[in-house]
Amino acid sequence: MQDLDDQQWRALLARLRRFALWLTREAGSADDLVQATVERALSRRQQHQDPDALRAWLFTILYRLFLDGKRRERLHARWLSWFASSSAAEETAGDNLEDIVLAQADLQAFGRLKTEQRALLLLVSVEDLSYKEAAQTLGIPIGTVMSRLSRARDALRALTEDSPRPPALRRLK
Repeated sequence: MQDLDDQQWRALLARLRRFALWLTREAGSADDLVQATVERALSRRQQHQDPDALRAWLFTILYRLFLDGKRRERLHARWLSWFASSSAAEETAGDNLEDIVLAQADLQAFGRLKTEQRALLLLVSVEDLSYKEAAQTLGIPIGTVMSRLSRARDALRALTEDSPRPPALRRLK
């Protein structure tokens, strides 16, 4: 872990935060989750031997901390507020209003997927983890990753192509 320079750490933390934000759907909770992940990784760095698998190891820690938090939440009967962030859509879509509306509709569809489906799609499609790394991160067999990923892609396709829900538009004065 100490072989990474500042720029590599920043890039890795940005990826972890993006993943955490989609899991928690709340910026504050995502930041807390990333911080807990880094703390856990630093306190257990002697357990991590393979420098090439650092990214997958950190995603594994983050995902397991998220699951632990959800279990604790159910035990204490607390509910989190889930807010979809549209700022990512505005940043990536550019200035074209139609592109922004379509990107927001796609993000809303993505947000309606199950947590497990979002996690898998993010790890494989966005974070570019291999199926094996995703399987290790989520603690499931690689065959399960492939079948769940296929179902997640089908579900997202159905939400965005087959019967898209029209995005809510606001009238601006």
